[in-house]
Amino acid sequence: MALICAALNLVKANGLRSNKLYFWHLIRFSNSVDNGFRHPIGHFCIAMQNDHTGVYFRANIHIMIKVEHRRKESPMRSFACLMILFLSLATAVASPQEEARPMPDSRIREAIELMNGFAERTGLSSERPQQRYLWTDAFAVCNFLGLSRMTGEMRYTELALRLVDRVHNTLGRHRDDDSRTGWISGLSEREGEDHPTRGGLRIGKGLPERRPDQAFDERLEWDRDGQYFHYLTKWMHALDQLTRSTGKPQFNVWARELAETAHHAFTYIPPVGGPRRMYWKMSIDLKRPLVSSMGQHDPLDGYITYVQLRSTAAGLSRASGGPELKNETREVQAMIVADDLGTADPLGLGGLLIDAYRVEQLLRQGGMADPHLLETLLAASLAGLQYYAASGELQLPAEHRLAFRELGLAIGLHAVRLMGEAVNRDPIQPSFMTDGVRLRLRKLMQYVPVGERIESFWRTPEHRRSLTWSEHRDINEVMLATSLVPEGFLVLPSLH
Repeated sequence: MALICAALNLVKANGLRSNKLYFWHLIRFSNSVDNGFRHPIGHFCIAMQNDHTGVYFRANIHIMIKVEHRRKESPMRSFACLMILFLSLATAVASPQEEARPMPDSRIREAIELMNGFAERTGLSSERPQQRYLWTDAFAVCNFLGLSRMTGEMRYTELALRLVDRVHNTLGRHRDDDSRTGWISGLSEREGEDHPTRGGLRIGKGLPERRPDQAFDERLEWDRDGQYFHYLTKWMHALDQLTRSTGKPQFNVWARELAETAHHAFTYIPPVGGPRRMYWKMSIDLKRPLVSSMGQHDPLDGYITYVQLRSTAAGLSRASGGPELKNETREVQAMIVADDLGTADPLGLGGLLIDAYRVEQLLRQGGMADPHLLETLLAASLAGLQYYAASGELQLPAEHRLAFRELGLAIGLHAVRLMGEAVNRDPIQPSFMTDGVRLRLRKLMQYVPVGERIESFWRTPEHRRSLTWSEHRDINEVMLATSLVPEGFLVLPSLH
């Protein structure tokens, strides 16, 4: 036992204080003697989880030490040999990234290639000018976190952290072609560094935002900068995934600060009265609406995201500060119109399915108290999927299709698959898994091959030579990578 304790202390001394040791099991030592040598044969099994990355490291070690056997020899020599063994073992465990790993499958390899290309093109891993776009970068952060968990390579977590810094220092500041400078929040340089999301984040569009004296042009507005609420919630999710993956509360605090700012800027009570509403697009400084109509799923997305952020904050081991979002959550929940969630748009359908999976995970983790929302989302998704699958859109050539919108649905259908797997794993179903939820989930599982078909189509090099692919290359490639390895975006790592 003293020997094992010494080895455990050695593991800690090698920088593994952030790792949880799950088991250390000594199976047997043989006393067989061959040609005057004793052969202690050991089989050790170690399983460790790193608190910061969520990476699991498992080592099965079979060893044979030859110790000269003489009747009058002190047992200290055997002890010394065993200490050498444990020294070697502790060194190996302290550097799990150096361990031989099985080669990743083709899906992971392709996702790595896509994300490396994105990082190079957009200045994340190269000296090229920064090309930051909030929606794409939110998915990219999650992809890097997923790749880090799957491969055990910390460089992907480092890329996620670097991307967050680049987004905040690019989209959290005024444009280079703007007469205004500094943080869009108006904070000082030091305060802005400490609270980079306090003023929201720009979309990252190519054209400057529409000036107050310019007429509205629907076509041009798509290419003009500003702030979108549904982009901001994606970034909140990405920041929260960083906290859940690394255990560092700061990212969740930034997400909640962003939520508070966005909520109070985008939501309003109409002057003529009536229920609270939400603008779809705001100016960079969040002082005037650029598009006044309300996004169909923006209140829903806001509600689930606020609940997720609050659940993460509650699960942190130490106080993290930041807004509580209690009133904001209540206000945005009241804006959801359950009967108006249906859509046949593939990106919208994917969003509903992703939201449904977030709700399912939050219910399992005890972070949400509304069990009826899950069935509502599954029912709306099923109705839209039935219509979309029969529409014939997937028979069109690549030139008439938008990959990122279809890939949004493919990612959502991965969420369906993961929900189905969770149901099959549970010997006892939780109370929120009602007959209605299980029935709709079974029907939705029939559409999982639609997602596989979308993914296969856009993995084909010939289809990626189309103009519709190249014009949106970054968002297309990042979302294809998300579909290939969806866990980084979809799975909410538990804090417990």
